[in-house]
Amino acid sequence: MALRNQDERRTTKAALALLVAVSLGLTATPALAQFDFFGLFGGGDEEPPAPSADALPYDLDIAVEGDVDIDDAFETVSTLYRLRADPPPDAEALVRRAQSDLVPFIDALWGLGYYNASVRIEVAGVPLTIRGENAAAAAAAARGYRGAELVPVRVLIEPGNVFRVRALRVLGPDGTPLALPEGVYALEPGDEAASAAILAAQADIVDYYRAASRPLAAIAGIDPVVVHPERALDLTIRVEPGPVAGIGPIAVGGNEDVPESVIRSFIYTEPGDPYSPEALASIRRSIGRIEAISSVRIREAEALDPNGDLPLEVVVSERLKRLFGVSASYSTADGPAASIYWAHRNLFGGAERLRLEATALYLTQTGARTQRNGDEWWDDVGGKVSASFMKPALWGTRNDFLADAFVSRDRTAGYTAELVNVTAGIRHRFGDGFNVQAGVEYETGRGTDVLGKYDYTLVGLPLSAELDGSDSRLDPREGYRLRAGVTPYLEAFGSSTGFTYALAEGSVYLPLDALKRWVIAARVEVGSIAGAELNEVPANRRFYAGGGGSVRGYAYRSLGPRIGAEPIGGRSLFEASVEARLRVTDTIGIVPFVDAGSAFRESYPSFDEELRFAAGIGLRYHTAIGPLRADIAFPLNPEEGDDAFGLYLGIGQAF
Repeated sequence: MALRNQDERRTTKAALALLVAVSLGLTATPALAQFDFFGLFGGGDEEPPAPSADALPYDLDIAVEGDVDIDDAFETVSTLYRLRADPPPDAEALVRRAQSDLVPFIDALWGLGYYNASVRIEVAGVPLTIRGENAAAAAAAARGYRGAELVPVRVLIEPGNVFRVRALRVLGPDGTPLALPEGVYALEPGDEAASAAILAAQADIVDYYRAASRPLAAIAGIDPVVVHPERALDLTIRVEPGPVAGIGPIAVGGNEDVPESVIRSFIYTEPGDPYSPEALASIRRSIGRIEAISSVRIREAEALDPNGDLPLEVVVSERLKRLFGVSASYSTADGPAASIYWAHRNLFGGAERLRLEATALYLTQTGARTQRNGDEWWDDVGGKVSASFMKPALWGTRNDFLADAFVSRDRTAGYTAELVNVTAGIRHRFGDGFNVQAGVEYETGRGTDVLGKYDYTLVGLPLSAELDGSDSRLDPREGYRLRAGVTPYLEAFGSSTGFTYALAEGSVYLPLDALKRWVIAARVEVGSIAGAELNEVPANRRFYAGGGGSVRGYAYRSLGPRIGAEPIGGRSLFEASVEARLRVTDTIGIVPFVDAGSAFRESYPSFDEELRFAAGIGLRYHTAIGPLRADIAFPLNPEEGDDAFGLYLGIGQAF
C-alpha cells in the first residue's frame, strides 16, 4: 500500500511552474537607484575577506530601481550573498556562483508579481547571461584582481510594475466552473499576482474539499496567462475534488518500547468514520498526550481501499525515558518557590509514568509572621515531597490507573499544616480531552490557625470530570476548558469529620483575528463545602483566594473571612479573571488583565465578604515550550496591610 504524508498533497508542481512560465529576457537597465538593504548585501557589518593570492573575494553591490521592498526575497535565494564570506578559489568558480543567481533572482521577482522584471549580473564589469556566452570573458577579467583588489560583482535589478489578477476561474475535472462558497479562498481579481497568494488560494481550495470528506482532493493544474501590455494575469485553476470517503484501517508504526495497544487506546477515531483534517488532528493530539511519545505523524494512502475508505498509518517517535528538571517562581506578595523533579516516562515498558518531586517555598508575607512559633526563619518555610504514578491503557482499554502520595508542610498567612495524603483512582477517557475519574483518598495531618490547634483524618471518595477543548496546554488561544470535582469525606474508616467538597472551573479563549495573535481569555471558579460548620473543616481544606493563580496583587490565600487581621478561610469560593492576550511580535506579548474573587463563610458564595478586585498588566516571552510570564498586579480595593502591588514570574499562561 503506497502511503504519503497528508501535507504533501498541498505541493502542486503545476503551480510552482508559474515561476518559470515566462521566457527569460535579461536586459541591461538604465538609471538605477542604489539600495543598501539595511546592510544585508555587502553594506553591513560583515566585511568581505581581504584580497588574497589563494582565493577571489568579491565586493557585492546590489542596485534596485524604484522604491520596492524586495530585499528579504533576495537574501534567501542569493548564493552570492549567502557565501560572500567564503570566497571562491578561482575566477571560474566565481563566475559560476554569480551565474547561478540569475534564475533565482528572476523567480523571486515573479513570485512577488513582477513579471516584467529584468536582472543583470556583472563580474568585473562583464555582463553574464544564462546561456554563459560571456563566462570566459568574465573569468579572464576577474583573474586580474587576484591578490590586489576585491572583484567587483554588481547585480542590477529593474522590477518594473507589479502585475495584478485580471480574471480568475476555478474549474472542475469536466471543465465546468465550480460553485465554491464565498470566502473559501482570498484571491480576487485586482489582487497582486504574487505566487504566494496563488499557492495559498490553491491550498485553501484543497482544504475546503478535504474538510468535506474528500481526502484525495487535488489541484489538477493551473493555466496562467501573463498579459504584459496590461500588466495582468489571467488565471485558471483546475480542481479534482475526488470522491467522498471515510477513514479506513489505521496502522501504527515507529514505536519501539511503547506497546501498540497503548497507542491505539488513545485513538478515538474508528474506521468508517467520516474523513476530515480535524479527525486527523484529533488523532495526533490525543496520541501526543502519552508522555512517552514525542511526535506523531499521519501518512495517508494515495488511493481508497475497496470499501471506499482511506487507510492511514500513524507513525510515532518516542521521548527519552528519563527526565530531570528544576523550576522556580517568584512573587513579591508571597515569596520565592523552587522545585526539583525526576521522572521516568516508560517505567515498566507500558508507557507508565513515575514522577518524583520536591518543592520548597519561603513565605515573605508580613502577616504570616504573626503565626510563627518563634523567631526562627524556617517557621516561614513550606514545602512538599511527592510521588505520582500513572499506568495508561489498562489491559489495552481507555482506563488509566493513577496514584499520588505526598508529604507536605503548608505555610500561608492564615495557617500552618503538616499532612500526609495518598490518593488512587481510575480515569476513563471518553475521547480526546474528555475524561472522568473516580478513586479513594486518605489524608491525615495537624495544623494551627487563629482558631487553635487541630488534628484530623479524612477518608474521601473523589469524583471528577474534565473537558479540554483548547488548542494548547501552556498557551491556549482558542477553545474552552471545564473541570469539576466533588469529594464526599465520610464519617467512617477513622475519618474525624465528614463533609462534601466541590469545586468547578471553566475558562474560554476567544481569538479576535485569524492568526490568533489577539485573544480574550476568561475564567470563572466556584467552590462549596457542605455538611460541616466552618470550625469543623481543617484549615487547609477551607477555601481562600489571593495569589498568583487566583486574585493577583493580593497575598497567597489571604482573601476571605477573617478574625481580626487573620484569614480563617471559608466554605465557598468565587473567582473570575479576564485577560487580553496581545502579541506584539512573534515572541513578545502584553496581557492586560482584571481579577476578582474572595472566599465566604456560607456554603455558597453569599458575597457577605467584600469581593476583592485587582488589575494589572503582564509581559509574555513566547518560546517553543510555552510563554515565560511576568505579571504585575495592583489591588483595587485593598485592606490595611495589603501590599501596593504584586509581581509574579512563571512559565505558561495564568490559566
